[in-house]
Amino acid sequence: MTADNKAQTKRVAILIENGVEDSEFLVPYNALKQANFDVVVLGSRTNEKYAGKQGKVAQQADGTTSESLAEEFDAVIIPGGMAPDTMRTNPNTVQFVKEAFEQGKIVAAVCHGPQLLIEADLLRGKNATGFLAIKTDMINAGANYIDEPLVVDGNLITSRQPGDLAIFTTAILARLGYGGKAVGLPEETDENAEWWKLANAWGGSTQSDIVQGVNTALAGERYACEAFQNYAEKTQDSDLRSLLTEIVQNKQHHILALEKRLNDFGEKPSIPAQIADKYAKLKASMQGTDETFLLRSTLGDLQTGVVDINNLRAKFTDPVSTAIFTQLESDLSKCEQAVAKLFRARAGSEEIKAPKPSTSPAVKM
Repeated sequence: MTADNKAQTKRVAILIENGVEDSEFLVPYNALKQANFDVVVLGSRTNEKYAGKQGKVAQQADGTTSESLAEEFDAVIIPGGMAPDTMRTNPNTVQFVKEAFEQGKIVAAVCHGPQLLIEADLLRGKNATGFLAIKTDMINAGANYIDEPLVVDGNLITSRQPGDLAIFTTAILARLGYGGKAVGLPEETDENAEWWKLANAWGGSTQSDIVQGVNTALAGERYACEAFQNYAEKTQDSDLRSLLTEIVQNKQHHILALEKRLNDFGEKPSIPAQIADKYAKLKASMQGTDETFLLRSTLGDLQTGVVDINNLRAKFTDPVSTAIFTQLESDLSKCEQAVAKLFRARAGSEEIKAPKPSTSPAVKM
């Protein structure tokens, strides 16, 4: 029997609710369709067109979890985004997934998808992963959380984020009998595979998308590197200068990693990325040297960076670029905490005065 014939005998449910992370629905959905599996989209209502978080998904459900029988499916896939928080409030969806798991069917969840597994009490004693924001929730639910792109424990398959989707989907296909060199799929453990190309073929990020994201991060890092270097030159606070020197060295390391990723795609930095440091230098020339201002500016720039890179980290289906963004975010968070600690110490010694609350009379409604 060929891989295609095997696939035709398999039936897979993919769950959906409003706010689903678009790529986490589209990549496995398209991959399964291309492999000729019988894919059934299940929501809580059939008379609604479900909208994705990024606006790329507008999907009518084929049926509902209340009318579906787990025994009729070979696998259940739970995409992430905001959708799992709605799924977990539907007792029919929780029961459907619980029955599928207990019947030995493949249950695969990505990103925030394990929230539904928590509600069904299916993580106790299991090796699993998920989006970093729900790590503590998963551990509290009894899971052995493993920070890896793919974690498989029996019939449970979990992954962390969009960057893991090609590996996640390949693992599902392989366990449904469709995988390996016969169908042109790499082994899920192949670190040298160009996973972004596979994800792109299944509806994930294009090369243009990824390059744009890397350039956005590079512009931010070049701007920040120049800004922090300027703060270090102006400050008379030896502790702040020491922190800033470490941050600048960290930024230089990230800049090299981002430039290398662009080079991997045969691309050069964009114009905004090329001039970001010049803009930072111009802006710095118009700023003062007040110590409170320098410390607040350092903290503010780091806080902005954490938010911006977090948005990038969850946006692309390229594991290599996502890994760079993840390391960048981790380093930014550590730097932010160190500067915040210094800020609190200076504030505690009254070297920094917190802004006073307004004394204006309240407006009566």
